[in-house]
Amino acid sequence: MTIEPQSLRAQARVGDRIVADSTAAIRVEPIDGPPTLWFPRADCRLDGHDEDCLGHAGTGELADYVVFDDADVRIDFVDDMGSADVRDITVKRFPTWGDLADLCGVLDVRAGGHGRYVGAARDDARRPVVEGSQLLAQTLMAAARHAPGRRAVSANMVFARVANTREPVEIELDEVANGRTFTVLAARIIQSGRTCAVGTLLLDATTPDLVRHEVPPPDVPGPYDSTPVDLSLTGRDVRIAGTAYDISSDAPVGPPQLDAWIRFRETPDDQALNVALLTHLTGFLSLATALRPHEGIGLDQAHRTITTGVNAISLTIHGAVRAGDWMLYHHRSTFAGDGMTHSECRIHDEAGHLLASFTVDAMLRAMSSDGVPADRRSAL
Repeated sequence: MTIEPQSLRAQARVGDRIVADSTAAIRVEPIDGPPTLWFPRADCRLDGHDEDCLGHAGTGELADYVVFDDADVRIDFVDDMGSADVRDITVKRFPTWGDLADLCGVLDVRAGGHGRYVGAARDDARRPVVEGSQLLAQTLMAAARHAPGRRAVSANMVFARVANTREPVEIELDEVANGRTFTVLAARIIQSGRTCAVGTLLLDATTPDLVRHEVPPPDVPGPYDSTPVDLSLTGRDVRIAGTAYDISSDAPVGPPQLDAWIRFRETPDDQALNVALLTHLTGFLSLATALRPHEGIGLDQAHRTITTGVNAISLTIHGAVRAGDWMLYHHRSTFAGDGMTHSECRIHDEAGHLLASFTVDAMLRAMSSDGVPADRRSAL
């Protein structure tokens, strides 16, 4: 069992009533069970009726803490993004995957020698699969460490096999070319001796503009006029512009377009890590975009009645990235059919400058009752 103090304000609610409010809650991670959040008894506002909501009081290290029954109590983190502006406050429901520091720890690969880099593991019992966009982000970090002083311009990756969250991944970089201007790398991601993804990266020494133009951003509401979405990470703010975000199969249909404002709190002063953070959400929202026009189907069915997964991402970085500022992710799905979807996307900063462009190819297929995609049954 591990015990981790929580820096964010945590609240427990029964209906609309707050029964606990604390900045000193602790997260308890058992070896073989889901995490729980414990509140100092002094920060609880319990009457006789509320005592029924308690799971139990603690002993030993947890003697002054109480834990609530998840069935009766909603537990949230109040995430203010380190700002005094009330518009920056969002709510993230417990249990979260982690905080921004946890994400940076996963993305910031460590050198293993001879062109090899290791990406840390962070297990997620709810969905123990590493997102393809995370693998691409880790590979960009490895490339930046391999060729310091050069900026990633283009990265292309195909995801051949699922990587799990329980084990670290190893990134192998092969230097194809290294000239005065460009560095070209071939990348391979390996887990437990098996290749999970392959890709290529182009890095540039950069030079002043000879000419410049860029496509303008879409005309959508700004971040503070958009709807916050809880994607289970504190320290990251995600807001959907112009339309409700709903992954349920009974959601209203809409055009195959989704615009999301994204920002990170207290981003480290490391351009490579800023690029990796930008990259981390290039996959998931693209799939949600592709399903918007189709009635009766949503990402809530993923891995239950449909099989989904990102197969390839192609990313171009157009300039310096400041992930601590608002970034507008404009997703447009241009095709869905033959068990695949394709999305063409752009990322702008709040001033409208184009930061990056990317495309996503993803799988979308019916799943049989035994959990195998229907179109693969004859091959088994």
